[in-house]
Amino acid sequence: MQQPPGLDGAGPVEADSLCERGGARHERRHHAYSYAVREPLPLPPHWDPTRVGEVWRVPYEERFADASRWREEHALPPAAQDRFRIAVVAVDVQNTFCTPGFELFVGGRSGTGALDDSRRLCEFLYRNLHSVTQVFPTLDTHQALQIFHRVLLLGEDGQPPPPYTLVSADEVEAGRWRVNPAAAEGLGLDPAYAEEHLRYYTRTLEEGGKYQLTVWPFHAMRGGIGYALVPALEEAIFFHSIARFAPAGFQPKGDHPLTEHYSMLGPEVDTDREGEPLGRRNQPLIEELLRFDAVVIAGQAKSHCVAWTIQDLLDDPTVQERQLQAKVYLLEDCTSPVVVPGADFTDAADATFGRFAESGAHLVRSDVPMAEWPGAIGEALAAAT
Repeated sequence: MQQPPGLDGAGPVEADSLCERGGARHERRHHAYSYAVREPLPLPPHWDPTRVGEVWRVPYEERFADASRWREEHALPPAAQDRFRIAVVAVDVQNTFCTPGFELFVGGRSGTGALDDSRRLCEFLYRNLHSVTQVFPTLDTHQALQIFHRVLLLGEDGQPPPPYTLVSADEVEAGRWRVNPAAAEGLGLDPAYAEEHLRYYTRTLEEGGKYQLTVWPFHAMRGGIGYALVPALEEAIFFHSIARFAPAGFQPKGDHPLTEHYSMLGPEVDTDREGEPLGRRNQPLIEELLRFDAVVIAGQAKSHCVAWTIQDLLDDPTVQERQLQAKVYLLEDCTSPVVVPGADFTDAADATFGRFAESGAHLVRSDVPMAEWPGAIGEALAAAT
């Protein structure tokens, strides 16, 4: 995995982001926190941690009424009035990764990793409802015929590979793995082109320091129940939207058939061998996130989609040039690594997070009040009490 450059003396949040220009904005900010309580809020009455691992329908009308009452009871200001703006990026908090029994449940070494993470993330959002300005949930978005699903590949015996098979560039060159020509044609591709793409793709992954092509179980299938957000987290995000008048910024990713897409900010391989794009870098989202004073990241999985999202954010030229790494906070107890038969990514994920911290990002926990966090968040919220 590539490492972000270690920049000594990564500074705090830039002054421009903390003191926005514009008289009207300044006047609105002047009173924004005058009635907001900066201590963690209580958990709302509807919250039931025992249901985090269940699939159920969120009762929107009931939660609308509850959130409206909660706003009045706790004098919650509209998010647009926040003086210090905090974005929470919830990476792939979908049933397919977070609910036991679904296709790619991220159990971690404990076996209950993502389940525990979801509970902690829900409670973090509820307790910090008044401090979180906007939530950005990402949605892994797949179809059946994609390069990391077994239907697209055949082995020497003419059979598709089992889930969790690692497909190396050397094995593809040796003919051990090839593209299923019928599947290629189903995608409107010439089988010969698809075969060349597989060779190019696996080689490019390895040369770029990425994970080898992994054959994943069918997961996050667009339109399926696994694609949906975990209901408890969907409810918490909806509650935040109503209580703070703050729409969630949903970010689908990963529907191109010829590349993996772990990071929410860009595909694993940007172009095919002819230079045509395989999906596009989500530069508008990067620019939007950098308009916040701080960005908090959680979700699944720590070793894959979360790690590459953070990597892409920290590698962004604007972040590098203006040394904005200190704007990034990683909720370390709200994310877990992939642990599957034959592959345990725990140590690699921990080492990667260590490198992120060395580059200037902050490792934090959800059960520590945000006013006690290091850097700009702690300073801003402690000053508002």
